[in-house]
Amino acid sequence: MPGKQPATPRRIVFLAYPGVVPLDLIGPWQVFQFANRVCAARGMPYTTQLRSMTRSREIEATTGPLFVETDGCRHPGPIDTLVVPATATIVDDAPSIASGRRRRALLGLIGRSRRVVSICTGAFLLAATGILEGRRATTHWRGAGRLASDYPGIRVEPDAIYIRDGNVYTSAGVTAGIDLALALVEEDLGPEIATETARDLVVFVRRPGGQTQFSAALASQTGVSTSFDELVAWAAEHPDHDLSVDALAKRMNMSTRHFSRVFRDTVGQTPAACVERIRVDAARQRLEQDNSALESIASQSGFGSADSMRRVFLRVLRVTPTEYRSRFRRQDATVRVG
Repeated sequence: MPGKQPATPRRIVFLAYPGVVPLDLIGPWQVFQFANRVCAARGMPYTTQLRSMTRSREIEATTGPLFVETDGCRHPGPIDTLVVPATATIVDDAPSIASGRRRRALLGLIGRSRRVVSICTGAFLLAATGILEGRRATTHWRGAGRLASDYPGIRVEPDAIYIRDGNVYTSAGVTAGIDLALALVEEDLGPEIATETARDLVVFVRRPGGQTQFSAALASQTGVSTSFDELVAWAAEHPDHDLSVDALAKRMNMSTRHFSRVFRDTVGQTPAACVERIRVDAARQRLEQDNSALESIASQSGFGSADSMRRVFLRVLRVTPTEYRSRFRRQDATVRVG
């Protein structure tokens, strides 16, 4: 039951392997350590261990050598939470990492764990073991399309900060691991402990919005043909122009029906969805940097009105433009009301 501490601390095991991204480890690790500090008077609820997936105690991380405890694959005993981080090349390397002896060892660790957690593109390693098959999952927004195409049996939700499906948890990119770790603390110890832990870390206990708010619309369009790449780039430079499907198809010298089908198949979303994301991103950047009133920003970004922009922001980012501006506006920006 949340809020009730166990008789013995919950064992949180973080895996490490060559090329690991240290922030994927450090962020969630600190959440559990700060929760221990909050609960110090009643006894520490967590023990944290960093375990190697190799036979070496020295792992070459993306920032240099990382020294870990003994071979985590051979350590006996139950695990409360197994945390699987990303590496710089895990999107391509996951099948080889999760093969042979390491696959058997990883499945053994998963079998001994009450919960299994992936951080960022660590989801690719879980996917390679097969445990995400038929489940909902998320990952860093840059890798979401690849995860969905490489593992079609996974229901990928690219905008989620984190997802729980049964006892398997997946998070979005890098710092989203902090969000997920706080959710685990709340699940274990209750909202009061999670809130106090978040305060000590100076972060939201629940981050507003999805990861779309942190990604540029164009950066998520990978693998498009040169012609569509140029079209999307042009649209991003002119969000206040006529970007209807008919207008875009005419610009490409294609029929509307053919353009819609080829664009969707190539880019991975409909022209309307792409244009909406372009306009949201244009408005997002202006809200961060521009001191203009909302009506002016809405017009410059291609929205019909501030009300229309607000509705789209709520649907896509799950925050209003005003809320977004208050959180992300540059310190030297001021808001004009006229």
